[in-house]
Amino acid sequence: MFRSVLVANRGEIACRVFRTAQRMGIETVAVYSEADAHAPHVKMADKAVLLGPAPARESYLVAEKVLQAAKDTGAEAIHPGYGFLSENAEFAEAVEAAGLIWIGPKPSSIRAMGLKDAAKDLMDKAGVPVTPGYLGEDQTLETLQKAADKTGYPVLIKAVAGGGGKGMKKVESAGEFAAALASAQRESKAAFGDDRVLIEKYVTRPRHIEVQVFGDTHGNVVHLFERDCSLQRRHQKVIEEAPAPGMDEATRAAVTEAAVKAAKAVDYVGAGTVEFIADASEGLKGDRIWFMEMNTRLQVEHPVTEAVTGQDLVEWQFRVAAGEPLPLKQDEIELDGWAMEARLYAEDPAGGFLPSIGPLDHFVLPEDDGVRVETGVEEGGEVSQFYDPMIAKLIVHAEDRESAAAGLADACSQVQVWPVKTNAGFLVRCLDHPDFVDGDVDTGFIGAREAELVEPDNEGLAASAALGSAALEQAWAHGPGRDALDPTSPWDGRPTGLFGFRLNAAPRAEVRLEDAHGVHAARLAPGRPADHPLDTGLVLEMGEVRRPVSELPGGMVVGDEAVTLIERDDRLIVFVDGDVFSFGTPNYSGTGATAGGASDGSLRAPMPGKVVAVQAKVGDTVTKGQSIVVVEAMKMEHALTAPYDGTVAEVSASVGDQVVDGAVLARVEEL
Repeated sequence: MFRSVLVANRGEIACRVFRTAQRMGIETVAVYSEADAHAPHVKMADKAVLLGPAPARESYLVAEKVLQAAKDTGAEAIHPGYGFLSENAEFAEAVEAAGLIWIGPKPSSIRAMGLKDAAKDLMDKAGVPVTPGYLGEDQTLETLQKAADKTGYPVLIKAVAGGGGKGMKKVESAGEFAAALASAQRESKAAFGDDRVLIEKYVTRPRHIEVQVFGDTHGNVVHLFERDCSLQRRHQKVIEEAPAPGMDEATRAAVTEAAVKAAKAVDYVGAGTVEFIADASEGLKGDRIWFMEMNTRLQVEHPVTEAVTGQDLVEWQFRVAAGEPLPLKQDEIELDGWAMEARLYAEDPAGGFLPSIGPLDHFVLPEDDGVRVETGVEEGGEVSQFYDPMIAKLIVHAEDRESAAAGLADACSQVQVWPVKTNAGFLVRCLDHPDFVDGDVDTGFIGAREAELVEPDNEGLAASAALGSAALEQAWAHGPGRDALDPTSPWDGRPTGLFGFRLNAAPRAEVRLEDAHGVHAARLAPGRPADHPLDTGLVLEMGEVRRPVSELPGGMVVGDEAVTLIERDDRLIVFVDGDVFSFGTPNYSGTGATAGGASDGSLRAPMPGKVVAVQAKVGDTVTKGQSIVVVEAMKMEHALTAPYDGTVAEVSASVGDQVVDGAVLARVEEL
C-alpha cells in the first residue's frame, strides 16, 4: 500500500477520501485555490498546497500544478475525486508518467467511455443494448436536424463530452431544434471545450438506473448492485437510492450482467458506474433498459451503495490501485436493506433553482446517529460562485424503502442555513410526496409536480412562530417580568398582569412583522392553564386564528409544530421543515417593490456571470416567458425571460459582458 495520497479535488469528496485514508494510516495531501484557503478539506489534510486563483481553470484544472504539488509534498498516489480532472485521460497518463499511482481506471478506458458517441458504438458492438439516435461526425445543423426528425420527437441533444446535465437539451418539436442545439453547443463548449453533440431518442417515461462496477488488475470485474437516480431536476440528480424500486431479480440480473459486460469491454480497473435509461411505462423490464453512458470515476451517490453492501468503496479504490485483487468475489457481495441520499444544493427553488452564493452565517446539519452527512463547507465559510452549488449530502440506511424515505425527510427537515438559500424544504416535500413513497418515480417526477414541490406549505406556521417569539420578547420587556410567563410562579401560568384592563397597565404584547408576502399582525392572549413546564399557557391571536404558544430552548412550538428561530441583522429568521423565512419590522415607506422583481420589468443578473446570448433588441415585441438575455454562471446557462407580454424598452447587455449580481441587463414595458 502506498504511504501518501494527494486528492486533486475539493469540498466534500476530498473530505470523504481523506477519512478513509486516515483510517488506513495513509498520509493526506490537499490542494486548494485562493477561494478555498480556509475550507474544511484544507484543514483536514496533513499537508496542503495552494494551486492558484479561484477559477478552476487557473487552479484545480491545471494538471501541471497538481503534479508539482504531489512532487513537492512527496505524495505517492493521486485520487481525482469526481469532476475536474477525474475523467481526463491525459492527466491520468501524466500521473503515471511521473511515477505516481493513479487511483482510477486506465487512460484507455477513460478515452473509450469519455465520448458518448464512441462509447455507445463500442457498447453496441459488445452486445450491450443502446438507445436509438445519431452518433455521427457530421455536426452541421442540417444533418443534426434531419437525424432528429428521423429519430422522432421528443429527442435529447447531448454533449458528446458531457455530464451532469450540461450541454443537454430536450427538444419537443422540429421548430425548437435549432435554438436548443445552439444552447447545448454553447454549454458544452464552455464546460468541456468540445461543442460536438449526439441525438438520442427521448423516452417518455424514463427511469435512470445505474450499476456500480469494480475491476482490478487481475482481470476480475464485479458489480455492487444497482442504484436508482430517477429523481432529477434539469437532468441533475437530486435523490438517489439503492436498490431500485420495482426491480425484480430477473431484471436485476439482466442489467447487472450488461454493466459487467460493458466494464470488461474496456478492460476496466477501479470504480465505475454504468448508467442505463429504462422505459418504465410498463414497469422495469430487462429488454427495455438501454446503455446511456459510463462514468469512469467514483460517483457522488456512492454512499448509498456503501450503505446497502457494507463496503468502503474508497478503500476498494486504494487497494486496487495498489495492485491488490478485489476484496470480495461476486457471490460474497450482499444487498442489505435500503439506502437513500439527498443532495443539498445552495439554490433557490422558488427562484427557478438558481444557485445561491454568499456567506454561511448559520449552518446546521442533522447530527442524528442514523444520518450520514458528507459536506465540504462549514459555518463561517462561503458558497463561491466558482464551484458546484452542492454543499452537502445526507444519507439514511433503513430496513425498507418507506423507512429510508421517512428518515431522510426528517434529516432534511433539520437543515438550517442562512443567508444562503437551499433546497432542503424542497427535498422534504419530494420525499414526503405520496407518489414518491409509493415508488412511482421517473425522471419527469419533479417537472410534473414542480409547483407543489417548490411552494412551501408552512408559511403560516413560520409567521405564527415569528409573531409568537416577538410577542413573548415584548411581553418580557414591558410586562411584569419573565415570571409572568412561568407556570410555576405565583401567576399560575396566567399572565393577567399583561392583559388586565386596569389603569397604568403594561402594554399588550402585540406585534407586527413583515416578510416578502406582506405584514402580519398578532398578539398574545391568555389561552388555557399550563399543563407542562414549558407551556406558557398563552395563545397567539392572528385574526380569528388562535394557536397555543410554548417556549422551547432555541425555538418555539406553535400548536404541535416545533420550529427554530434566530436573529440576524435585525431580522427574525424562522426554520421549519427545511424551509427558511425572514421577518422584519414593517416598512411603511411605500416603496414596496422588490429589487430585481418583475414589477418594473427589469431583468437582473441572478448572480455574477457572463452574458452568452442577447435574443431581443430595443423595440421588439415579446411574450411572457420569452428569453431575452442568457447568462452563464456556475457552469450553467440561465435565461432571463419577459415577465409579461410587452415591448423591449432597454437592453444594456452585450455578448461577452461580465456582469455582477443584480445588474439590470434589459427592461420590458408591459403592453
